[in-house]
Amino acid sequence: MRLLLLTALLAPAVAQVSVLTYHNDLARTGQNLAETTLTPANVNMRQFGKLFSYPVDGYVYAQPLYMPAVAIPGKGTHNVVFVVTEHDSVYAFDADSGLIDPLWQVSFINPASGVTTVPYQNALNCTQIVPEIGITGTPVIDPASGTLYLVAMTMEVSDGVTNYAHRLHALDLTTGAERPGSPVLIQASVPGTGDKGSTVSFIPRNYKSRPGVLLLNGVVYTSWSSHCDAGTYHGWLMGYDAKTLTQVSVYNNTPNGSQGSFWASGAAPAVDAQGNIYLDAGNGTFDADTGGTNLGESFIKLSSSSGLSVIDYFAPFNQLDLNKRDLDTGSSGTLLLPDSAGSPQRPHLLTSAGKEGRIYLLDRDNLGHFQAGSDSQIVQSLPGAVGGLFSIPAYFNGTVYFSGSGDNVKAFPIANAALAPTPSSQSATKMGGLGSVPSISANGATNGIVWITESSTGGILRAYDAGNLANELYDSGQNRARDALGSYVKFSTPTIANGKVYAGTQNSLAVYGLLGSPAVNSGGIVNAASYQPGPVAPGSYITLFGQNLAQTVATASYPLPTTLAGSSLTIDGVAAPLYYVSPSQIDAQVPFATASGTATAILTVGGVPLPAVTFTVQPTAPGLFTSGATASAGDVITVYGTGQGMVDTPIADGVRAPDAPVGITAPVAATLGGQPVAVSMATLVPRIAGVFQVSIQIPNLTPGDYPLVITIGGISSNSALITLH
Repeated sequence: MRLLLLTALLAPAVAQVSVLTYHNDLARTGQNLAETTLTPANVNMRQFGKLFSYPVDGYVYAQPLYMPAVAIPGKGTHNVVFVVTEHDSVYAFDADSGLIDPLWQVSFINPASGVTTVPYQNALNCTQIVPEIGITGTPVIDPASGTLYLVAMTMEVSDGVTNYAHRLHALDLTTGAERPGSPVLIQASVPGTGDKGSTVSFIPRNYKSRPGVLLLNGVVYTSWSSHCDAGTYHGWLMGYDAKTLTQVSVYNNTPNGSQGSFWASGAAPAVDAQGNIYLDAGNGTFDADTGGTNLGESFIKLSSSSGLSVIDYFAPFNQLDLNKRDLDTGSSGTLLLPDSAGSPQRPHLLTSAGKEGRIYLLDRDNLGHFQAGSDSQIVQSLPGAVGGLFSIPAYFNGTVYFSGSGDNVKAFPIANAALAPTPSSQSATKMGGLGSVPSISANGATNGIVWITESSTGGILRAYDAGNLANELYDSGQNRARDALGSYVKFSTPTIANGKVYAGTQNSLAVYGLLGSPAVNSGGIVNAASYQPGPVAPGSYITLFGQNLAQTVATASYPLPTTLAGSSLTIDGVAAPLYYVSPSQIDAQVPFATASGTATAILTVGGVPLPAVTFTVQPTAPGLFTSGATASAGDVITVYGTGQGMVDTPIADGVRAPDAPVGITAPVAATLGGQPVAVSMATLVPRIAGVFQVSIQIPNLTPGDYPLVITIGGISSNSALITLH
């Protein structure tokens, strides 16, 4: 402990970044420009990989959030990663340690009282979110008040009546406890004829809170999508006072029509410097071009200065056709570009695309409304530039990155308010499924890396050089035994913070980072019983100590494998059976055929061989497991060890000894307190590989402590202390 504390005190102070909202900032750029640890030079299969994973109780659709230096009552100060699941749970994990127990965890269900998550069959049988709906949208953190805001959906059965509810929760970051007034039930209504009456009401069962939660100027905003375009629904944006959770504003984009939900593949609404909110609506009624209030299939700009009100919009010229063919623009989020990407005439831009794969570049000061026949009134339209977009683009250093469905990740330079018509680079691999959500890490304008998770082969984390996407730096499939993501959740957004990458899966949070250089310690090959350096014997049980020798902890079953958790060991070119592996220790069996003399061991970790280690082999080299024993005169005791050498019945490497006795070939003797004692048995331990047992009868000695030494083939073991009564 003293060493750990000293190390912490001497460690250099490093500014730590926070990731408190979806895609890192209100512009939704997806970039972390304060990443000083991960670089294109060290993100590779040898140096970077999966460090550990945290088990969770459901699918993780929301982006993990990260906050450094959080004081947890009774547990000290931690860098914390926050994870929410579709099983209606919230976890706060230590972001660095890999300790399985969360710092805190809360659940919003109580099955004994009839409160559960919503099975997808009860959500209008929609399979977009499976197998249950609980917490879907990415939460948001207010660092000033130390509060985490999220929306949870529940199904509540009482007296045979089933109700559905959404609640906005405000949780204390340090404990998970509800803030005063939390939670609040989500309800809303607006004037309109869309539902065949004079009022349009929010029907909880028909919605999920798909986009991320937005916190802006003391107001928490939630936005809402449908289940598979099923049932009666609209697009809603609702604002709640962050302190009291009182509802302060409601916007509905199709009050006199239908549909037009906000889903954006999970992307939260974007916000400009003036506090205007930008949303992208899906399929739905559009009549704003003829004076109506319905803005389905549209990019919408809302003022938040006094409630919520529309101040501008853009609808594509072919919005009606897109609507009919379910090719809505609302499948993607809106990215607000920095002024450096614009021109003096058009400094304020946004970009997005939709299921059609057409990239739109819009002037935020004049979105363009609707124009029949073409979109020539907007800044730029690039038809077919990317695969259908079910994500949000990312921005870094004058380049916009798109990852469309079934398409390569593509980099489009932007300058003077114009996107390049073709990408400057693209990944060699086409992304499976619905594409991916790109995130960026960089140190200022240097060391840019584009990170994605995608669905190929059950889920892969990929990293690309942001300056040239043809250069894939890393993918978790290169060493699947060590780095496998585990499973994949569509629209998943990786979070990069302070040297680590956090990715949600169907049942875990996977954490990646620098592995350090694997190395065997000097003198690191020892007898596995005594842990003493020196010669070892054929067929014996040995231990290698070092660092980063394996990615995970794993214990083998018989027959012993020669590869375990991505690590393998050869001795003089022969694969050695492995008992156990961990980052600091490898336990293996020396093959029986290993000749006496100098032997060479080569440990391979994650497919990369380490420098050879030499050690000495001799016919016998006994070592005892040194846990003491108590006995009385006349008792027969048995001690255990390894290093016995050859045996009288041949046994294959890695195979456990049979139940029938297998004797040790070399002569076996014993002394107790320096006096010879009779050996009544000397055999291999049945059903274990490489371990011997020696039984002796205790002579008539004065009570006290006596060292027991076993000699095999003239070579003495370490001593085991025997206490005589």
